[in-house]
Amino acid sequence: MPQNTDSSDSVSPSGAIAYKKRLSSWAVARLLPNTQQEIIARFRNKSDAEGHLRLLRQLTPNVSLMVVFDCQKNEAVV
Repeated sequence: MPQNTDSSDSVSPSGAIAYKKRLSSWAVARLLPNTQQEIIARFRNKSDAEGHLRLLRQLTPNVSLMVVFDCQKNEAVV
């Protein structure tokens, strides 16, 4: 059985990174002024994100944090 040697089917390193980022859609975000947010950490499931959020709230009680679902748009790999 012949193998497909077409190089367009191979995944580039940047494509693999983009795919890995899409797997981790749940994030803990720090709320900043002017309705901005800064992503602190990313997780594959909501439960892990909420657990990390509880820990961060214990360590830094004066910081505004929340769990968000970060739906990233697909970026074209050049």
